[in-house]
Amino acid sequence: MRRSVLLIFALLCLPVLANAQWIKQSVDTKASFRGLSVVNEKVVWASGTGGTVIRTIDGGKTWKVMTVPGAEKLDFRDIEAFDANTAYILSIGNGDSSRIYKTTDGGANWKLQFKNTNPKAFFDAMACWNGSNCIAMSDPIDGHFLLVSTFNAGRTWAAADRMPNAQDGEASFAASGTCLIRPDFFNVFIVTGGNHARVIHGGPSTDSGLQWKSTNTDFVTGEGSGIFSIAMFDKSNGVIVGGNYEKPDEHDKNLAFTTDGGVTWTLKDGLTGYRSGVIYVDKNTIVAVGTNGTDLSSDAGRSWQKIGNENLNAVQAKGRTAVWAAGPNGLVVKLK
Repeated sequence: MRRSVLLIFALLCLPVLANAQWIKQSVDTKASFRGLSVVNEKVVWASGTGGTVIRTIDGGKTWKVMTVPGAEKLDFRDIEAFDANTAYILSIGNGDSSRIYKTTDGGANWKLQFKNTNPKAFFDAMACWNGSNCIAMSDPIDGHFLLVSTFNAGRTWAAADRMPNAQDGEASFAASGTCLIRPDFFNVFIVTGGNHARVIHGGPSTDSGLQWKSTNTDFVTGEGSGIFSIAMFDKSNGVIVGGNYEKPDEHDKNLAFTTDGGVTWTLKDGLTGYRSGVIYVDKNTIVAVGTNGTDLSSDAGRSWQKIGNENLNAVQAKGRTAVWAAGPNGLVVKLK
């Protein structure tokens, strides 16, 4: 009986894998996108180079292309959107090139909420639990990852009370806005690379602030290597992906899963190259993207199939009918 059930399950998965394909969108820009936020089936935002932000409110039929005033030279590597009107964007760069802007009117106006003043800082990503509670992260400074957070919808941003320790030669990658995630109000995850590939978990403590714990992984390490993206399906189950972005076809030690909330991570095989972004579509369906294409699993990561060769940086989803990805040269695609 059990073998019959497994066979039926496998056959049901085959059409999903065989028919899945990316449908290219018509977007009038050559910007390179790494920030991506899917609000629902209709509303999608993306951000990238040249101070560019794009938005659709009709499921991709039309796109509004915006350039944030005064930010024409900035690279917005992360975006967190909540509806058709409200979004935060984060730019990377040394010193005051690292900034956070916010719009509440669909991009008609952007307010500069945070400008980095530490010349050693280089912000990589931000993550929001809701429209009022967000956190942003810089590469390590003096042995610690620098974190700033807001609890009042961005009106003020302040350094976190506690910051996680960093190892020598360790940093995070501003590749898809998903080296930092906040799956709920009480938990934050950071993934790293370089000389060390760790998952750093910030959870609730008995007093104010986050209590940080870290787990070493067996991921590939070295210059340009490590963990690039993390996604958590629930409090227990999660996935990390990465590799060496300078060797996009290598796929050794670049995929791992947790079933205990990030305490331990088990390496798996199946990806066909370096991957900068990963997302759960549902409990069983996982999509990972990178410079040499896309891998999709319909059985919670036990098996994978490559479904496209598009050069993609980021992937996000809100259910099976709203799976989106973005990449260089104005590339935006939707999974069919």
